[in-house]
Amino acid sequence: MSIKKIAKKLVSKKKGILAADESNATISKRFNELSINLNEENRRSWRNLLLTSQGIEEFISGVILYDETTHQNSDNNQSFINLLSSKNILSGIKVDKSLHKLAGSNEENITEGLDGLSERLIIYKDMGLSFAKWRALIVITEEFPSDYCISVNAHALARYAAICQEQGIVPIVEPEVFIEGKHSIYKSKEVNEKVFKKVFMELQEQNVDLDSIVLKPSMIIQGDKNPDRLSVEKIAEINIEFLLNNVPYEVPGIAYLSGGMSDDDSILILRKINQYAKEKATQWEITFSYGRGLQSAAMYEWRGKKENIMSAQKIFIKRCRQASMARQGL
Repeated sequence: MSIKKIAKKLVSKKKGILAADESNATISKRFNELSINLNEENRRSWRNLLLTSQGIEEFISGVILYDETTHQNSDNNQSFINLLSSKNILSGIKVDKSLHKLAGSNEENITEGLDGLSERLIIYKDMGLSFAKWRALIVITEEFPSDYCISVNAHALARYAAICQEQGIVPIVEPEVFIEGKHSIYKSKEVNEKVFKKVFMELQEQNVDLDSIVLKPSMIIQGDKNPDRLSVEKIAEINIEFLLNNVPYEVPGIAYLSGGMSDDDSILILRKINQYAKEKATQWEITFSYGRGLQSAAMYEWRGKKENIMSAQKIFIKRCRQASMARQGL
């Protein structure tokens, strides 16, 4: 399958992407909050719970995995990659090496991981993976982000995308403007405009085929510590107008992330965005690439106990169905 077709499959109608790529450190924090024992078997069991949930293929087109998961098997001793393939779900991989202090800045970061990326992608493709993810995080404060931070992260994001496409892997391009802060929705819009302008300039300069990527942005929304919230209708309007002004039509789809948002908001706003998108007759598929937004309630139900697996799976599938409906504007 060509990377153009893979990108389109990832944003298939009615479906979205499950982000199950939490690092061991991140998932350990969540386990610790729920008093779940911190070990590899429990991490495997959790991912098995998600990926073997009955009906997942109705709502999920692809799953972003963490490296550890690509080497693990289901309870039936089938590799998770083969399990997903049997359900016609694409497997992807987080390939960035997380955030590191940006040289020349005391408070900003850059995402690293370009060294050896091409060689790693060859191995992942041989394992059956067809797409990858790289997250660039931009933080809003009274002083930041700096143009320098935006520039170097955009360059790295585009370099990653070019390397992926060279190896026949679809890149998920994730320029996340962090929700944490006191900023207004209009400040978020202003920063996102600067970030998107630089990201798409870099993508084009580095000869990335825009019809063979998936864009994974944060929603344009006020900071989580800002009490002045607009109506959901107005938030949706701002998001669609932003996409119309800042995203080339060659991009096949936008898969919003849910980082920092409540479970309810991630569904409600996605629904309104799609409803408004229909009114504006936008050409992109607008879907979701949620991690915690799909998993948190199910993990709370599971708490590492075998007797809770089925009830947790029902909660997980319910969340997937809700996200699917919202992705359709229903």
